[in-house]
Amino acid sequence: MSALLRQIPANIPQDIRKIRIENSHLTELPRGSFENVSALEYLWLNFNNITVMHIKSLEYLPALKELRLQGNKLSSVPWTAFQDTPALKILDLKHNRLDVLPEHALRYLPNLTYLDLSSNQLTVISRDVFYNWPVYQRSQRAEGQIEAISNAVLALHDNPWICDCRLRGFVQFIKSVGPPIILMNSYLTCSSPKFRAGKFFHEVELNSCMKPLTSALDTNLTVPVGLNVTLTCFVQASPSPAVWWTYALKLLRAFNVSTEPISEETIRSELLIPAARPADAGNYTCTAANFLGNASVAITLRVGSPWASTTPPGWAPIAPAEPGAHVEVRIAKQTVYGITLEWFAAAAAAADPGETWYTLLVGRYDAAQKDAIYIGPGVNTYSVTDLLPATKYEVCVAVRNQAPRKGQCVVFVTGSDVSQLEQREKLIHIVVIVCAMVLAVPAGMYACTAEARPGCLARCPGA
Repeated sequence: MSALLRQIPANIPQDIRKIRIENSHLTELPRGSFENVSALEYLWLNFNNITVMHIKSLEYLPALKELRLQGNKLSSVPWTAFQDTPALKILDLKHNRLDVLPEHALRYLPNLTYLDLSSNQLTVISRDVFYNWPVYQRSQRAEGQIEAISNAVLALHDNPWICDCRLRGFVQFIKSVGPPIILMNSYLTCSSPKFRAGKFFHEVELNSCMKPLTSALDTNLTVPVGLNVTLTCFVQASPSPAVWWTYALKLLRAFNVSTEPISEETIRSELLIPAARPADAGNYTCTAANFLGNASVAITLRVGSPWASTTPPGWAPIAPAEPGAHVEVRIAKQTVYGITLEWFAAAAAAADPGETWYTLLVGRYDAAQKDAIYIGPGVNTYSVTDLLPATKYEVCVAVRNQAPRKGQCVVFVTGSDVSQLEQREKLIHIVVIVCAMVLAVPAGMYACTAEARPGCLARCPGA
């Protein structure tokens, strides 16, 4: 007891019948741990740090009647190891970290009369685990007969059970179980989902599992430029599925997606597209998946424009703007993997600054299509991170749904290492050339450093 043992002692006398090592430092049960003590009947290894149990750790123990492993750190047990202990009657595994009970787990425990799996991390169990238990099978065969069968005590309480369709068979087993199988605590409770948390098994009725079925109220939407759009899809499934949205095979960012349950087996998922522009048009796909399969529904979005447009694909048309509207953009800070942008809009650029949205278009300089990032009212800075080193990028800032022109964007090259970054930061602090055009559309700038061509310095005054 409380000894600093790190392994099972060697040279244990062969006629030993009981071994008890508790509150020690055992971390595993290796193969053949007890090969010289075949007379062993009682093995208590409670409150150690055992995390691994070899499939042949109980070899040469045909007389073992009692195995107690309470308070260890086992996340799994090699259940076939009990083929070597046919006489086992008591198995205590409470207060471990078991999270799975395979279908064959109890098949090799024909004489068990006490099984304690309480206070583990079990969430879902198939009823077949117990239907395959020899003790249960004998009880079914002996039903109505005079033959007496000894009782078997089963402890399963204090586990975080997920009470959805996957637990349906197990819940039915618990409700129907009776002597000779006796539950130590028959009031098993649900831990999730939230609307069932704390309920007893005998209070819930679980439905069968169902593959996801997706639908949408409207699969074809047409909206004017600048309007906020919400795409909605409904998913029926059990258990609750994972849901995500894609656009042109690209996974959309989760912060524009909200998913909530509206009934036990139905959830609603919404995708928000703020200030829609023609570049947002296309097919959006809502996909749902659980362990039974997946399903998806596509929603086609068309963005109409009240103004004629000859702008290239990927840019929104330029909306009418107030005379004298302008925006100044600059690089506030640069790191090896990104930059921080700062922009200032004149009062004329936004009649109501508290309601003005900005759109950032970010991508490699030579990319035909750039990612759009929508910035809410009242924000005038944004950090672009996780960029590739030594790569030329372009970032544009637009007011509302207006389209920036190439001369109104920031072009920069990320550093290749930290020393290069330090040099670039010094240059940026010394020379920042703002090419801001006071036009009826947003204005921007080119960031010119020592690496840029000299012609940049000559072009700015002309612009």
